[in-house]
Amino acid sequence: MKQILIVEDEKVIRAALKRLLERHKYAVEEAESVQHALETFNLDSFDLVITDQRLPGGQGTDLIAHAGDTPVLVMTSYASLRSAVEAMKKGAIDYIAKPFDHDEMITTVTSIINANPRIPSKQNTHNADEASSTDDKAQQTSQSHIIGKCPAMLELARRIQKVSPTDSTVLILGESGTGKELVAKAIHDQSNRQHAPMISVNCAAIPETLIESELFGHEKGAFTGATAARHGLVEAADGGTLFLDEIGELPLEAQARLLRVLQEGEIRRVGSVNSQQVNVRLIAATHRDLKSLAKKGEFREDLYYRLNVIEIRLPPLRERGSDVTEIAERFLERQCAKLGRKRHYFAPETYQTINAYDWPGNVRELENAVERAVILCDSDIITPDLLNIDIAKPEPSFSSSITTVEQHEELSLEDYFQHFVLEHQDQMTETELAQKLGISRKCLWERRQRLGIPRKKTV
Repeated sequence: MKQILIVEDEKVIRAALKRLLERHKYAVEEAESVQHALETFNLDSFDLVITDQRLPGGQGTDLIAHAGDTPVLVMTSYASLRSAVEAMKKGAIDYIAKPFDHDEMITTVTSIINANPRIPSKQNTHNADEASSTDDKAQQTSQSHIIGKCPAMLELARRIQKVSPTDSTVLILGESGTGKELVAKAIHDQSNRQHAPMISVNCAAIPETLIESELFGHEKGAFTGATAARHGLVEAADGGTLFLDEIGELPLEAQARLLRVLQEGEIRRVGSVNSQQVNVRLIAATHRDLKSLAKKGEFREDLYYRLNVIEIRLPPLRERGSDVTEIAERFLERQCAKLGRKRHYFAPETYQTINAYDWPGNVRELENAVERAVILCDSDIITPDLLNIDIAKPEPSFSSSITTVEQHEELSLEDYFQHFVLEHQDQMTETELAQKLGISRKCLWERRQRLGIPRKKTV
């Protein structure tokens, strides 16, 4: 049984994480501080150390120097993204944002442990076989999270297997919610860079004023508030993989800097006159048509051709046939385990509903529907009404929604959102729009994607 040490000062989080890992057959020890961990345990005897970044009396990254060959996974809040970058530079194997999703935590832990096998000194047999099969285990782990046996998904698996061992740039295309980041993770885990970090960035979730600093770093005094020099996420991914999700939302100025990374393998921090070399494999993803955007001048054409070396297209869920049922069953199993429920089952009519619905939100929408159904279910049978989907009323298209706004004085919330954004986006920034609507920038971006309202590009 694999041994994991949790170092976390918040007792509730520490206990919850311990229960989660123990349910997945890991042996878990715990400590509340760096000092407690070092005085009580030999870190090199564990298969993995999971630590919070901020701990009483020291930083979680202080454990890295004492961990020997044991990988260290750092937990950090999304707001302290820069501290995660610092952790990676100090030798952390990966980082995970708090509050973390249970499935994401288990996937990350499994991937790290399988990619960094520990061979106990007492074990004198089969050592060579275990060492030689490490890469196979990592590949099986990555592929096991991609569910599907339809022709398109089988071709996807073959493409991943061919592309992974190379350092070629990959462009993943697909609608929102189809699992583009999962494919990027599978490519990284089967590549020669699997022992190095994979840094994932959602380009649409970072304000345009900060995106260059976050990606490429900055020098002290480069702009107001830059009180110290900072590493960027590209620098943090040095030797590993950089995954840029929703790259179609990247501002043109940042695109120019990214092009230099691909062409010359170097970066220059904001406010610096010196460049430095980086060795990064880039995987990008988008739901938009970059070629059309390039023709309109909304995306750099030279960057598009640099990105589009290997193109991987993910099919929408509605085109995957019986895969929908298999995915739904897997989500049902996961949610029952996550919520500590006994095994639940879909009613026959629920299967019919699942197969009849178009799932415009794709795999993400299906996962949310199943989670909601398990939470609201009073028995072990999931009925169609618990999924809360309406087959008779598909999502309105962008054009039909505008017609509704024009024809009806009393607007629905979504109609009002569309009307307000279209009327004011030329005069307001994304931050100002979000503030006026009383929502976050991320929520604004997600609604734009769902309703088909493109973001106004800044040149």
